[in-house]
Amino acid sequence: MKKFYFLVVTILSFASIQSQNLTDALRYSTENLNGTARFNALSAAFGALGGDISSIAINPAGSAVFINSAGSATLSVVDKKNKSNYFDTNTEASYVNLRFNQAGFVFPFINPNLASVFNKFSLGFNYIASNNYDDNVFIAGTGNTSIGAYFVAKANGVPLNLLQLQENETISSLYAYLGVNEGVSTQNAFLGYQSFIIEPVDPENSENTAYYSTIAPGSFNQKYYYNSRGYNGKYSFNFAAEINHMISIGINLNSNSLNYRKSTFLNETNNNSGSSVNYVGFQNDLYAYGGGFSAQFGAIAKVTNHLRLGFTYDSPIWYNIYEETTQYIETSREFDGEIYNEYINPKIINVFNKYRLTTPWKVAASGAYIFGKSGLISFDYSYKDYASIYFSASDSSYFSSQNTIINNELTGASAIKIGGEYRVNKLRLRGGYQYEESPYKKNTNQGNLTGFSGGFGLYLGAYSIDFSYSRIQQKGALQLYDIGLTDTASLDNIRNNYTVTVIYEIY
Repeated sequence: MKKFYFLVVTILSFASIQSQNLTDALRYSTENLNGTARFNALSAAFGALGGDISSIAINPAGSAVFINSAGSATLSVVDKKNKSNYFDTNTEASYVNLRFNQAGFVFPFINPNLASVFNKFSLGFNYIASNNYDDNVFIAGTGNTSIGAYFVAKANGVPLNLLQLQENETISSLYAYLGVNEGVSTQNAFLGYQSFIIEPVDPENSENTAYYSTIAPGSFNQKYYYNSRGYNGKYSFNFAAEINHMISIGINLNSNSLNYRKSTFLNETNNNSGSSVNYVGFQNDLYAYGGGFSAQFGAIAKVTNHLRLGFTYDSPIWYNIYEETTQYIETSREFDGEIYNEYINPKIINVFNKYRLTTPWKVAASGAYIFGKSGLISFDYSYKDYASIYFSASDSSYFSSQNTIINNELTGASAIKIGGEYRVNKLRLRGGYQYEESPYKKNTNQGNLTGFSGGFGLYLGAYSIDFSYSRIQQKGALQLYDIGLTDTASLDNIRNNYTVTVIYEIY
């Protein structure tokens, strides 16, 4: 796959039609298992436990469990593998990266007035990378639908004169004009026409709106590359209090940041009789960024000296998101016995108007049993209503159809997490398991998630160091394009996470 850098000509255009869809909504509404090594080792089953800085991200009441002030920092090595199958061809791609994914502190303050109802309050801060978007997918196989079908679908209904260069127009200027006045769908039709993939049914009629592909039916050797980078960052400002030595309550005010880059490239070749175009290379790049606000409310009840129960409500995240896209296309065609190579790169950045995304709310109930000083076991259950995801914008009606699709295809999903810890002198041995239902009503697009984890910690006075390993697996499908070439590849995603955390306590 070739890389092209816009060094000379970069034009900003404000596209009138957005490109966001259900896939984008889900991407920004899900979270990965991320936090301290202890938190990860117990599969994040900390809703009723507290006492770990990352537990603030699950239940804000967890900071009131701290006795001493503490701070922690975490590094993770994430190894992602994607196995794909496309028309009975198996391929595999992987990506490994090192991330600084957690840092935080908690300061508890004990009330010296023993007669007070409020025994303790705490202030805390925690940062986690709530989602890691670094990923590689490679798909290859011989399909029976060409990318030509995509461009025909985009072009049908578009007048021919919009796709033709007029006097003194350039590829860049017309592409920019179409983005401002007609939208990205017409820009794609323009690329297909200028690269000779599609032709008008009535070429003498400037008002022609029907097109056909110059790529003849048959078989198509296709390679599809998907690369993404980025993260969701969650900054939690925490306050909690302990009441009557029995109940802890807490609140998080969260600032959420989003940074996501995706690049896709399709390589298609064919030897079909009657094809004038035998090679297509089509690249699309997306850059999304923004921020949002959310809140969490939680409580932990100390039922007995051994049993604790927790409850948490997570508000939606109210995001403001901005997007930029670029694309280019290259083809090889035969005409009158000669081979022509076309390269259409508008060198234009489409800058979309801001849109708003409301992610799902979530509720969670938790229980933990403490075996004195020898260990513990913890269980978390949560429910997240993905059907409540909502797009909006001040100047676009496009999202009403997308919100209908979300409501029709997504549903509420449950998740369970189980974790345990056993203590041997200064050594802590840990393990965990998690299961999450698919957010789809029909889970062919994305299957259920399963994972397990383990780890250990060494407590060395004021300092401690923890290690963990977690493995998450989820199957699903990747559709190449939204229209025309809608073939899908089955995916098996495996995510291995190796984490180390250093903790310092002030006694």
